[in-house]
This record gives sequence, structure tokens and C-alpha cells, in this order.
Amino acid sequence: MQVGSLPGGEVVDLGCGDGAAAPALRTRFAKRRVVGVDASPAMLSKARGYHATVLANVATWAPPAPPALIFSNAVLHWLPDHAALFPRLAELLPSGGVLALQMPRQFGAPSHALMRQVAAGLFPDRFDHFGPPAPVHGREVYHRMLRPLGEVSVWETEYLQRLPPETEGHPVRHFTRSTALRPYAERLSPDELLRFIAAYDAALAEAYLAEADGSVLFPFRRLFITLTKG
Repeated sequence: MQVGSLPGGEVVDLGCGDGAAAPALRTRFAKRRVVGVDASPAMLSKARGYHATVLANVATWAPPAPPALIFSNAVLHWLPDHAALFPRLAELLPSGGVLALQMPRQFGAPSHALMRQVAAGLFPDRFDHFGPPAPVHGREVYHRMLRPLGEVSVWETEYLQRLPPETEGHPVRHFTRSTALRPYAERLSPDELLRFIAAYDAALAEAYLAEADGSVLFPFRRLFITLTKG
């Protein structure tokens, strides 16, 4: 995607969080107004580097004017019904506008599958069939979904992320605790959570063997999508 190929309009960081992507977007699109959108006032209070920020529900947000680019990094996998959401986002763009998305695709990885298995095994009354189906589809699904709307590129990459050793518990559990693990923790009492963590740590230790220094090489899969609207 060339900067000069975009139509007029703003660059929107959808689900911007604390603004981690703002410096890169401001550098890449130096002559454009860059706007951060997020549903969390706490996150927006930390976001720096945008020309403006907007408090809005990411799933229903609509801009006052068509943006040149809607960028979203590791946000939309939290939202359901991509078959409705993604075309709706594309409709907000002008001809030649770009939708650029990245989403983790870890639902089937041991880090997430073991979480579901341990919870269902220890607390079947609360966690049997708990949670939505895999929130991120395969590459072909998104290609078929978006190709009637313009030029689509979909690709996936898996890389090894070194997780440093932890003084207590498995590194992968610490990696997931503020994201995928949180809905489980919220349904457990303190004592139940301790039981869950012990079992989850034990299962992770078999799935992700520690290196000599206690660190773990953690395979992580991400899905990338770009749509240039026709």
C-alpha cells in the first residue's frame, strides 16, 4: 500500500488502546490526520500522539466522514459476528480506501485449549462449553467474505516469542493472564482460582517445555488482512 494511493481522509486507529501504534502511524502517514478510537476512557487517557481521540464502541463506531484508512491491531478478535462487522467497516471507506487488520489466531493453540480443558474439568457446572466458538476464522473465510468489496490480501504468520522466566508459575500463563485468562478468573473464587492456576500451570509445563534458563519459546500465530475498497 503506497501512501499516495490513498484517497483523501483521516487515518483511524480502531481500538487504539493506549496508543502504541500512534508513532508508527504518524510517521507512515505524516501528512494525514491520525485519530485514535477506543471504548475505554482509561486507555484513551494514556494515548498520546494522535491528532484526536474518540470514545466509542468499536463494534458500532461510525466516522463523521469516510476515512482513508481504518487500521486495527489485535482488537477485532474480541468481537463476534465478523461476517457482519467486517463488511460494515468496509462500507465506511471511500473507493480506494483501505481496511488493514491484524488479529491473533491462538484459539486452537495449547495456551488457550488447555485453559478451556482445565476449567471444564475442574468446574464443569460453570465452564462446560464456556465461551464463544473460535473468534477468528481461517484465511479462506475472510478472503471470500471481503473479495466482493475490492482487492483483498490475507496472510498468516507464526513466530516464536521468547517469554522470560517467572519467579512463580509458567511464563505462558503470565502471558495470557490479562487477556484470554481473565474471563475464567472472573468466574472463580480466590481458592478456586488457585486450584485452576495450579492445574493450568502443570498442563502448560508439559505443552511448553522450559529452556535451561527457565524461559519458554512460545509459538504465536497472527492473521493479517488488507482490503482496498473497489
